[in-house]
Amino acid sequence: MSELSATVMNLPRRDAQDKLRGRTKYTNDRVRPDMLHAVLLRSTVAAGRIRKLDVSAALRCPGVRAVATGADAPGLYGIGIADHPLLAIDTIRYHGEPIAVVAAETEKQARAALAAIVLEVEPLAPVSTMAEALQPAARLVHEGWRGYEVITEGGARAGNIAWEAKSSRGDVDAAFARPDIRIVESSFTVGRQSHVPFEPRVAIGSWEDGRAHIQTSTQVPWTVRNVTGRVMQLAPGRVRVTVPPVGGGFGLKFDASIEPITALLARMTGRTVVLENTRQEEMATCLCRENAEIRIRSAVTAEGYIAGREAVVLMDCGAYGGEQVFLTTMTAHTLGGNYRVGATRLVSRAVYTNTPPNGAFRACNGVYNTFALERHTDEICDALGFDPMEFRKKNVLGDGDLGATGQVFEADVLAPMLDRMEALRASTGTSEAKADGRLYGIATTVGTWFVFVGPSAATVNLNADGSATLVTSGVEIGSGTMVQSLPQIVAGQLGLAPDQVIVREADTDAAGLDVGVGGGRTTVSIGAASVAACADVREKLLRTAGEMLQTRPEDLVLRDGRVEITGRPGSGMSIPAVVAHAQATTGPITGSGAFTARNTPAMSGCAMGHFIDALDIPVFVVHEAEVAVDPETGHVEVLAYRVVQDVGRALNPRAILGQIQGGVVQGLGYALHEEVTLTADGRIAQDDFETYRLPLAQDVIPVAADLYEGAPSMGPLGTKGAGEVPILAVGAAIGCAVARAIGKPVRQLPLTPPRVLRLLHEREPPPEFPHIAPGWASNTLG
Repeated sequence: MSELSATVMNLPRRDAQDKLRGRTKYTNDRVRPDMLHAVLLRSTVAAGRIRKLDVSAALRCPGVRAVATGADAPGLYGIGIADHPLLAIDTIRYHGEPIAVVAAETEKQARAALAAIVLEVEPLAPVSTMAEALQPAARLVHEGWRGYEVITEGGARAGNIAWEAKSSRGDVDAAFARPDIRIVESSFTVGRQSHVPFEPRVAIGSWEDGRAHIQTSTQVPWTVRNVTGRVMQLAPGRVRVTVPPVGGGFGLKFDASIEPITALLARMTGRTVVLENTRQEEMATCLCRENAEIRIRSAVTAEGYIAGREAVVLMDCGAYGGEQVFLTTMTAHTLGGNYRVGATRLVSRAVYTNTPPNGAFRACNGVYNTFALERHTDEICDALGFDPMEFRKKNVLGDGDLGATGQVFEADVLAPMLDRMEALRASTGTSEAKADGRLYGIATTVGTWFVFVGPSAATVNLNADGSATLVTSGVEIGSGTMVQSLPQIVAGQLGLAPDQVIVREADTDAAGLDVGVGGGRTTVSIGAASVAACADVREKLLRTAGEMLQTRPEDLVLRDGRVEITGRPGSGMSIPAVVAHAQATTGPITGSGAFTARNTPAMSGCAMGHFIDALDIPVFVVHEAEVAVDPETGHVEVLAYRVVQDVGRALNPRAILGQIQGGVVQGLGYALHEEVTLTADGRIAQDDFETYRLPLAQDVIPVAADLYEGAPSMGPLGTKGAGEVPILAVGAAIGCAVARAIGKPVRQLPLTPPRVLRLLHEREPPPEFPHIAPGWASNTLG
């Protein structure tokens, strides 16, 4: 039996029953009666200077054991640049920013003590939009930006531009000057999207043996460890982070904002402290998917080839750079992906505003860049008279084509996937008859994403009963990777059943470095590290068994919990017998492995300010949506949805299909329902389940999916991440289908009924960005 055939199976989730019956213990289920409760004092203005902060009266309130302010943890943290304080020190930069925190015996006592804190703030006129932030005379959100520590070199910065990344390949000016081309220009805008995992952010901090121990609901235990050390001015080795099961993340829990606060209070009090966001706090300060503004223009020949393309993407990072600094990288690979382009230049800017910080969200900026690129592609087809499907087939990236940073792509993947979509449509049939007199539209779109690889480590211990324990810093965030794909991989390598593989909770004291769960990387990176660890285990196991059986190790195989002689089923002995002999003679059988990026080359000089110059593992999707639009109400009904997804190798088709269904539904919310707006005083208006319109049961539509296997991948057994990418092209497919249904250009999401009605009646003004200069060079910092 091959490693692949031994690994592939429709394995059900081992944690399903516990979750359904409420037996799973999340972080807030581990709160004990003897713990202190922490509550944050948050700003009620969007911008201001702190003139007085007196906590002495709060310290005298009943039950209060400590009050902390920014002076107690003055270190700054961030990604790329260190611009973020744990608690506001002198300046308030957004409505809801934490200023002080109270720890008391009960939550009620802590909240009562907040009222005793004396806070005097000199309000400032907030910089509320990117248009305001980019005005030449705009007030600086960070007056001292020049003095911030630059953690990662390469990005351009100035004023309210937290970070700028750009890519340039080929002679774009010459492409646009050709006499045989038509120029098509498009502008798009998208709003924020709230993650809304069922479990809010929560952390429990204690101080043990001169070290901080944080139990937390996070996707990035090592980031929590390092940020806590940084802001508390501790060596990171003095911080331990453990992670129980996480009740959803979607990128929201990639930050480390509340965890260091619990460690700080624990050090101040000598007690264990719990801090949990309320739902209102969670949504009002929730690190939304960022709002963005995109301008694209392309030079296209009469034959339908894209000679040149340039684009500007403005990303609102809110008050602090955060993940948006890193996410500026994505534009080169998403907006610059999908299609073969002769010459291209793209610039992506993270812009400071006095609004709540934004953050990573499933498929990050790829969701709106794919919407913009695919709508722009349809506008090219409308302007030049091309069939949209044939134009895509002619121009999608293929073997040997160059990406925006000069990366050379391997294999033809997207074109065969488009063919597979046509076959899937033929097998399912279309749903036009269901439109029943409403306006009908159908659209097929493509998307390019990637697996964020990064470093991972794994250790596998063989136990006396023949089971294996996998120790990593991977986190189970609800996707099932830690309880499905990783046990399958380890079991397939060692001849075990998946239920014989125990996966330890993440613990930074026990497991090696891992950059976190997200970007579709867990199965690939931790899986590859686990394969390497299993190779170490196999070598030791077979060597011991060979000595016991007087057989060469290379003549032995692992199958069904036994070590057998090749070609002689039933021979040999059980794995527990071999483990027992090893433990008595040479010691326990254990192995460790590691994995990281292979650094696929980009073209020299093409990428500037990027954290990832080229894609180690590209991932492609083809999505198709059928919609019906009610011309009287503007309501959009999704009649049918189809997906062809590049999965490399499908180790667990059941799990992948579940991810596709969930990702599409989440994408439908972004495309049609979910809208975040800011009030006049800079507060997020939609801060509860009544005001934020999530997809409900009646919005869910079954997804017809085809898993495309065989595309190149450096992942273990040829795998690719499958959880991140299903949301990538949903906004694009819905936007293109609605545009075809109503015969009007769609340039903004979400497509709520009022917006669709305005489009139908030509009362929706097209996006205009006077703060984006007509010439590309004027939109860069040089």
